Amino acid sequence: MANKENKFQADLIKELKQLFPGCIILKNDANYIQGIPDLTIFYNDRWAVLECKKNRTASHRPNQDYYVKKMDDMSFARFIYPENKEEIINELQQAFRIRR
Repeated sequence: MANKENKFQADLIKELKQLFPGCIILKNDANYIQGIPDLTIFYNDRWAVLECKKNRTASHRPNQDYYVKKMDDMSFARFIYPENKEEIINELQQAFRIRR
């Protein structure tokens, strides 16, 4: 993983932990299931996955599109990169809203 992507991911994890106090964030092992998104976030009774990219034009590895689509159908999954970070975080905040 490129240095720029590592820094983006580390900064994103810090921001998510501030936005969603008490959440659990797991870094997934791409060697276990090739193409599985980078991060799983558990918050209250919800979960989401995010695939971090260094920028909008970064290539997608085999199976990434498949798993992001499949997991988005189950709950919430997105590709996230600096250019769409605010939009995706806004969508994630909507997805994590408590159902009443």
